[in-house]
Amino acid sequence: MFWNEQLETMSRDEMTALQGARLRDAVTRAYGHVAPYRAKMKAAGLEPGDIRGLEDLPRLPFTLKTDLRDSYPYGMFATPLSEVVRIHASSGTTGKQTVVGYTKKDVDIWSECMARSLTMCGVTREDVMHVSYGYGLFTGGLGGHYGGETVGCATIPVSTGNTKRQLQIMADFGSTVLLCTPSYAMLLGDAVRAAGLQDKLKLRLGFFGAEPWTEGMRAEIEARLGLKAYDIYGLSEISGPGVANECPCKTGLHVQEDHFLTEVVDPATGQPLPDGQRGELVFTCVTKEAMPLIRYNTRDITSLKHEKCACGRTLVRMDKPTGRTDDMLIIRGVNVFPSQIEAVLLGFGEAAPYYLIVVDRKDNLDTLEIQVEMAETAFSDEVRAIEELERRIRREVESTLGIAAKITLVQPKSIERSEGKAKRVIDKRTLG
Repeated sequence: MFWNEQLETMSRDEMTALQGARLRDAVTRAYGHVAPYRAKMKAAGLEPGDIRGLEDLPRLPFTLKTDLRDSYPYGMFATPLSEVVRIHASSGTTGKQTVVGYTKKDVDIWSECMARSLTMCGVTREDVMHVSYGYGLFTGGLGGHYGGETVGCATIPVSTGNTKRQLQIMADFGSTVLLCTPSYAMLLGDAVRAAGLQDKLKLRLGFFGAEPWTEGMRAEIEARLGLKAYDIYGLSEISGPGVANECPCKTGLHVQEDHFLTEVVDPATGQPLPDGQRGELVFTCVTKEAMPLIRYNTRDITSLKHEKCACGRTLVRMDKPTGRTDDMLIIRGVNVFPSQIEAVLLGFGEAAPYYLIVVDRKDNLDTLEIQVEMAETAFSDEVRAIEELERRIRREVESTLGIAAKITLVQPKSIERSEGKAKRVIDKRTLG
C-alpha cells in the first residue's frame, strides 16, 4: 500500500532534483517567517536566492538544540498558532523543553512516513499493533498510533507501564506487532518467560527505537519475544518515529529522503563527510510547514550509504546510531560510548543484559565502574566463580575501550528496569 516504487526506487539524479526544489522552498519559508533563521543567514551573508540546490546545503548554518530552547516555546514556528493542530515537546531533562508544532499537513506526512516504515517490514491491515511507547508530549506513542491507523491495522494504544496488564492484552487481543523502546522490550521478554507465555503470544514483528541498541540486544529481544526486531528512528524535533527504518535486509535504515535531507559531518570541523565515514547526523526538513528545520545537528553518530539496497530501494541508508556525541563519556582522555560496553556484555552468557556505568573522580583521576547483573541461570554465591567472571569481563572491556574498568557483578534483577528510555550512566563528576 505504501510501497511507492516511483519514489523509493527513483534514480539519484531524480531524487536530487526533487530535494533541491523542496530545499529552496523550505529555506525561503524559514527565512521569511522564522526570525532566528533569518538572523543566522544574514550573519552568514546569505539570502534565500543563494541556495539553488543540494550543492549549496553546506553553506547554510547549523541549527542546534540550544536554538530551539532559546526560542522557547514558539519562536521557531513558521506558521501562526491558528494553523497548528498538534504540539509535542521533548522531556526537557537537560534544560528547557524543545517544542515542536505540526499543521494538519505535517501530521499527514508524519503518518505516511510511519506507515511506510511499518509496511516496509510487512505490517498489513490484518495485523494487531500493540503500541507501548509513551503517549503524550513524547512523539513515540502517537507517531506509532497514527502510522498503524494509516496502514489500517487494529491499533492498541497501550502506552507504557503495568507490564502484567501489557502481557494480558498481548495474549488476549492477539497482538502481532509491538512498538516500544528496546530496553522495555527486554523487560517484556523477561516477563513473558516468567509468566510462561511464550507459546500464547502471536507477536511476529517489533519496531524498537528512541535509544541506541546493539545487534546483541536484537538477538536477545528476538529470542525472548519470538519476533523479528527492526530499528526505527526519529526525533521529536524532526517529526517523530518514521524518519528512517530498517527493511528486512537489515543493512541500514532507509531515510524518507523526499522529506528529510541527510548529511553526516565531522564533529570537530562541521564539514560533510563522504559515505562510510562516521560522524554527526544532520537533518534538513524540506516539507514541514509549522516548523521547518535547516541543518539540524542531532549529535547522533552514524554513517550514510547511497548504493541501492538488496530490497530494491534507492533511498539513502543510515547505519544504526551507536550513540550521541553529547552522550559520549570522556574518561581519562578516551571516548567511551555505552553501546560499546553493552556489546561486550552481551557476549557473556553468564551476564544479563542489564548494566549501570558509574563514572567518578578520585584524586584528580577519573574512575570507571560497570555494575553488571548476573543471569539467573548463572547466578552463584561462589566467590571464586564470581571473581573469575569479573576478570573475564574486565579483560574484554579493557581490550575494547583501551582503559581500565572495575567490574562489579550484582544479583539478578537488582538493577532498575525502565519502561521508557533506559538510564545507563551515572556520572558523579557532574553532580554537586
